[in-house]
Amino acid sequence: MSERFKESNIEAGNINFVGAAGNNNVGTLTGLTDNQTRLLYLIDLYTKKAANRSDKDVWIRKQALSVIIYEGILVDVFNYDYAPSSTLVEGKRIWCNTSQEGQSDVEFLREEEFINALLLTSKSYKPGICYQISDKGKNLLQFVPKEEKNIVDVFAYNEGTKELLEPFWDGIHYWMQTRSGFRRESTVTDTEAISYVSSAYIPLCLRYGGRPTMSNAHKAHTSGFGAIDTIRDKGLDEVITLNSVSMIVAEYIPFGSNQLVQLNNTIGSNERVQGGYISSVLDERSSETIVEMTSELTSVDILDYTPTNHINFEAEIRYPEDPGVVQIETFGISLNAEGTCFYGMQVEAVMDKVKDKISLDHLSRILVDVQRDSSRIVDSMISQRQRDLLDEIFCGDTANRNKINLIIANEITPHLTAEEYMDKGEHENELKQIIGDTKAAYDISERDTLVFGANGLLLCGPYARSHEPLLCAYLQFVTLDIFLQNYFGRLWVLKEDLEKVETILSCISIDPTALNQARDKICIIAKQTIRLDEVLAYVTEALQIMEIPPQPQEQAGRSLYERLEIFSMRSQLLRRSSDLNKNILGIRRSLKLLQHQVTLASEVKIEELNIATEKNLKVLMAIKSSQDETVSTMRIFQIMFSGAITFSLLDRMTGDWTAIDPGMTNNLLTVLRKNVILWLLVSLLVWTVVAILFSKSSIDIDWYRRGNSQFTMFMEEKIYSQKLLSLLGTKCNVIEERFDKDRRQILVVTYQESNAKLWGGVVPTVSLDLDEMNQYLLKITISYNIRRADKNEALTLEDLKQKVLSELIQHGIFYHKNDSYLSVVTNKTYSK
Repeated sequence: MSERFKESNIEAGNINFVGAAGNNNVGTLTGLTDNQTRLLYLIDLYTKKAANRSDKDVWIRKQALSVIIYEGILVDVFNYDYAPSSTLVEGKRIWCNTSQEGQSDVEFLREEEFINALLLTSKSYKPGICYQISDKGKNLLQFVPKEEKNIVDVFAYNEGTKELLEPFWDGIHYWMQTRSGFRRESTVTDTEAISYVSSAYIPLCLRYGGRPTMSNAHKAHTSGFGAIDTIRDKGLDEVITLNSVSMIVAEYIPFGSNQLVQLNNTIGSNERVQGGYISSVLDERSSETIVEMTSELTSVDILDYTPTNHINFEAEIRYPEDPGVVQIETFGISLNAEGTCFYGMQVEAVMDKVKDKISLDHLSRILVDVQRDSSRIVDSMISQRQRDLLDEIFCGDTANRNKINLIIANEITPHLTAEEYMDKGEHENELKQIIGDTKAAYDISERDTLVFGANGLLLCGPYARSHEPLLCAYLQFVTLDIFLQNYFGRLWVLKEDLEKVETILSCISIDPTALNQARDKICIIAKQTIRLDEVLAYVTEALQIMEIPPQPQEQAGRSLYERLEIFSMRSQLLRRSSDLNKNILGIRRSLKLLQHQVTLASEVKIEELNIATEKNLKVLMAIKSSQDETVSTMRIFQIMFSGAITFSLLDRMTGDWTAIDPGMTNNLLTVLRKNVILWLLVSLLVWTVVAILFSKSSIDIDWYRRGNSQFTMFMEEKIYSQKLLSLLGTKCNVIEERFDKDRRQILVVTYQESNAKLWGGVVPTVSLDLDEMNQYLLKITISYNIRRADKNEALTLEDLKQKVLSELIQHGIFYHKNDSYLSVVTNKTYSK
C-alpha cells in the first residue's frame, strides 16, 4: 500500500484498512460489502443528478469506471482480481486490465437500483453504457462512515486538491488527469507477460495424415526456472484451476482456393524441404545479394496440406520477451479454404505449475499472447489483398481484431454442477476472465461441463476431447458471426461517409474546394465498396461450403449437439448475409446518386466557366478592335504630326527672324527657291528623318510595354483576413474592387511594392482575389515588366512567385501553417 494511503488512514481515525476486508461494520450498516460500498461512493463522486431543468445530469462511462477500479486495485482500495480483456475504445480494440469482480459488483448495485444505467451508441455505432447514482443509493451513503469515504477520497482526488482524477484516452494510452492539467500515465493497458511452455495442438478432426505435432513437455521445467512473477496484483485468488489444458483461438479470414494455393507456395509446401522462417516484409530488391531484417521471425514446419483445400503446420514464435519471462510458444495452425483459421496450443506448464492446476488468471494472460501472436503469424502469410480486405473490415486495426476462444480441459477444480458455476459470484467471475461475460452453462454428462461466454466457451471433463468435431464445426460458424458483426458495423461507418459527401456537395456554391473534396471522397468510398462486395462474396461462398456434422450417437454428444444449435446458427448467418447484401446494394445506389450529383455540379461549373469565358472573350475582342483602330489612327496622326513639325522647322529656318547666319541662309535659300524640285526633296528628307525619330520612339515605348508579364496562381486556401489587411497597410497604391459571384462576395485587392531594388529595378503589381465572407484566398495575379528591370538583377516568374508567397507565409496569412504552398501551387500556375 502506498504511503499516501497509510497516512490517510491514520488521519481518518486509525481504521484497520486492508482493502475490502477493512471496517466490517460498514456491511452491517449498509447491507453491502466493503467493496460494494466504496464502489457506490466512487460512482457518487463522479456522477450527479440534475437539480432542475436547466441543469444537466452527469454520468460515468463503463470503460472509464473500469479504469478507475483498476487503479483502485493497485492501491488496495478494492480487493478485486483483474485480468486482461479485449475492449473497444473509440472504435479501436485494445487490451485492458479489467476486474470481473468489480463489474459483477456494478451489476449487483444496478440490480438493487442503487445506481441507474444509461444505454448509448457511440459514433462508431457500438453500444455503450453509463452509470449514475440513484436516489436510493444516495440515501444509502448517509450510513457510510466518514472513514470509509475518506479512503476513497484520497484515492479519487489528486493529492492536496479537491480535483477528481479522470481517465483520459489519447489514442494510445490511458492517463489519469485533472481538469487543471495534472496527469499521470495509467498502466491499465499494460498486460502482464508470464512464463509458460506450450506445444502445438490441432484437433484430429482437422488433420489429413502427416506426422503428429511435436511436444515440448520435456521443456516444461524451464517456465519455472528463474522466472519472475510479473503480475502487479500480488493477491490473486485462484478459485478455479484446470488440468491438461488445450486452447484454440479461431477467426474468419476471407479465403478462396486460389488464395490457399498461393499460401502453399509462399510457405514452401510443394518444395522438397518444406517450411522455414517466414516474414511479411516484401523483397523490393530481389536482384541484390544480401537481405537484412529483424530477428523477430517465425519458424514454420508443414504437417499436412492439400493444394486447394487446407494446410496444417506448426509455428514456433521467436520473439524477444521481457527480462525474467521465459516463453516457449509453439502454435498448431490449421487454415481452410472456407476461411476458418484455428490456432491451437497445448499448455505444458505455466510458471511453476506443470500440466495441472493451471490458474484461470494465468490462462487469461496466455490468451492475450495467443490472440496477438496469431495475428502476427497469419498476417505474414496471407496475401496483400487479404490484408487489405481485413483492414477494410476492421478500419485499419487488423492487429487487434477479435477472435473466439475455445478451452478444453480434462478436469476442472472444484468440480461443480453447471448451475453452481453460474453463481454471480467468485466462480462465475473467474470464468469471465477467459470466455467473457457468461451466457449459460450446461452439464452435458455427469462429468463434462460446458460454459458459454461472450468471447468463447469452456468444455471440461474426461471425455471433452471426444467432442472436437462438433466444437470445431461450431467455431466455424461463430467466427463468421463475429466477422459479420464487424462487417455490419463497417457498413454504418460507410453510410456516415456518404452523408458527409452529401454535406460537402451542399456547400459547393460557398466552398471553392468542395467539388474536389467530394470527388476524392467518392473515389475512396467506391474502392471501399468494391472491397466490401468482395468480402461478402467470400462469406456467402463459405456458408455454402461449411458442413454440419451429423448428430452423435452417444448421449453426451447428442446433448452437446443440442446445446450448440449449429443448424440454427447456419440458418441465421444465411439470413444475415442476405440482409447485408441488401445493405451493400443500397450503398451502391447511394454512391451512384452522389456520383451523378457530382457530375451535374461539374457540368454546372463548366457551363458557368464557359459563359464567363465567352463574356470575357467578347470584351477582349471589343477592346482589341478598339486598340487596333486607335493604333492605326495614332500612326496616321504620328505621320501628320511629324510633317507639321517638319514644315514648321523649315519655316523657322527660312523665316526672317531666324538666328541662323543671314548670309549663308540667304544664299542657300536663294539656290533652293530657284530649284523647286530640290526644295521639295529637302522638305521630304527632313520630314522622313523626323518621322523616323518619332516612329523609333513609339516602337521603344511599345517594346517596353510588351515586356510586361503576368501570371496567376490558383490557391483556394483558407486565410486570416485580419493579418492580410495588416500586410496590405504597408503597400503602395492599394485598390479594392468588390463584386458578387455564385452567392459569394469577391474582393479583389491590387497593390504595388515600394522598394524597386528588392525586385530587380522595377516594382511588380500584385492582385489578390479573396472570398471575403469565408476567408479564402482564391488566386494571386502578379504583373512584372522584365524589360524595364536591370538585366543582371531581373527576376524570373518563379522568383516572383517565391518572394510573394514567402512574404504571405512569414506574416502568417495562411490558416494551415506550413510551407507546402511553395511547391503545391506550381501545378496551379499559368503565365501570360
